Amino acid sequence: MTVIVLDLDGTLVDTAGDLVGALNATMLLHGHQPVDEAIARPHAGFGALPLLRLGLEQNGIVPDEAVLTAMRPVFLDHYARNISLVSRPYPGAVEALEALRGDGWRLAICTNKAEALARQLLDELNLTPLFGAIIGGDTYARPKPDSRPVLGAIRRAGGEPVGSVMVGDTATDIAAARAASLPVVAVDFGYANVPVRDLGPDKVISHFRELPAALEALQSSAKAAE
Repeated sequence: MTVIVLDLDGTLVDTAGDLVGALNATMLLHGHQPVDEAIARPHAGFGALPLLRLGLEQNGIVPDEAVLTAMRPVFLDHYARNISLVSRPYPGAVEALEALRGDGWRLAICTNKAEALARQLLDELNLTPLFGAIIGGDTYARPKPDSRPVLGAIRRAGGEPVGSVMVGDTATDIAAARAASLPVVAVDFGYANVPVRDLGPDKVISHFRELPAALEALQSSAKAAE
């Protein structure tokens, strides 16, 4: 069986608002000024510490690892309590994935978000039933771009790597797909801090309605190469 392995933040769900909300709550609690969402958004998919580092830098503070380590639990606590305040699936995502599942694809999540937080977010957005596997950044010893989380997602979803595809939004997702020898579709509406086309994905989509055609083109290319 073939599997579509999707990244979560910036690919399936627009989580930037709640992540920046946690960042700014943490900044304020520590006596600093909040960060404009437009500035923080390109960093939203890379975890708590990069966001906190950005927050301190925007306040003119050289980040200290001890300070970042102390701030991280505050960030994560606020985020967990407000994880789906404004986070929502991208337009057309649910409809496209339901149709693809009906066509025989299996679906899996592979994110660098902690698995517990990923499951909480998917539960609160009623998305969990779509997926045969949910892999977080702490499910395996190493997160993406290591290949093991991606391959683990495929196997846990009951599929095989041959014919499976990665869908993501950043260099991390593309590198993970390459490490796993999978083709990769990149979305251009996510959190990449450079134009995603420059990262060399096999296909780029601007809306989830374009995903079925992208997958069909990848399958045709694979058959032609046999």
